[in-house]
Amino acid sequence: MVQSPGYLTIEDLILTVTLNPAIDRTVIADRLVFEDRAYIQAHHESAGGRGINASQVLHSFGAPTLAILPSGGNSGPRLEEDLRRLGFPFEIVPVAANVRTNLILTDRQGLTLKLNEPGHSLSQEELTLVEQAVRKHLPGAQWLMLCGSLPPGVEAGFYRRLIAAAREHGVKTLVDTDGPHLQDCLLDQPAVVTPNRQEAATLLNKALITRQHFRTAAERIQAMGADLAVVSLGARGAIAVHGGRTIEATPPRIDAVSPIGAGDALNAALVWSLSRGEDFSTALRWGVAAGSASAKLPGIRFATLEQAREIYDQVQVR
Repeated sequence: MVQSPGYLTIEDLILTVTLNPAIDRTVIADRLVFEDRAYIQAHHESAGGRGINASQVLHSFGAPTLAILPSGGNSGPRLEEDLRRLGFPFEIVPVAANVRTNLILTDRQGLTLKLNEPGHSLSQEELTLVEQAVRKHLPGAQWLMLCGSLPPGVEAGFYRRLIAAAREHGVKTLVDTDGPHLQDCLLDQPAVVTPNRQEAATLLNKALITRQHFRTAAERIQAMGADLAVVSLGARGAIAVHGGRTIEATPPRIDAVSPIGAGDALNAALVWSLSRGEDFSTALRWGVAAGSASAKLPGIRFATLEQAREIYDQVQVR
């Protein structure tokens, strides 16, 4: 089931896959403190998942995108209703399980806590349908973004099969996941991997504290199989290694309101820039700009191209 505003006939789609989508329930309080009361000032629900977030940013930037995801159970219709509101094309693979719910607690000072459900298992038949949906669109795609966690029980090779299928069609792949699945994906040499600081530390089984640690981590991850390795560092920007070059992109100081989803904005802007033929240092600069601009917004909201452009010129690259 594809729901589209009408541009799916255009080639060079950027496909996003969200195998473990969610309904994000955001609660905004006046403050988050222990052992004292706080007051809820606003709350809302929205479609969540790293691939969904990336498609939202890509659509906002004017890039042709298609989000592929499973949805079902009693909560599936709520997720799909919100996706229609967001306006970008998506394809639903019907499944039996409910869509998980994540809880985000944030306050006006930018303190944020996110509690994620692990998700519900998918049958082998349902996973096959997801894989078939991706393969169907690869001939018209330029990029495939494999985003987020996988539901419990998904075998390690699922993402790897999609990377291999994409390569057969000349489609580049960005992988944004963690743990054993990230390590497994590196064996198939994706074009880009984008672990954050915590995910990189887990992958390498090493504490990452200093800039030198971050640089070394990016170099090691790139050597494990990725063409371009990006370690995102939140307010400190990102470090990338590609072709023997190390690039650091540092954003200006901002008043961060909610950092949740900033990494998804970074990934989307990075791929958007690369899809336009720009070099990887320019793409990293756009990614950091989009992530920083999104962190300035309350709740889980994403910067527009204009908002990212306001920060782009202030991002220092070396």
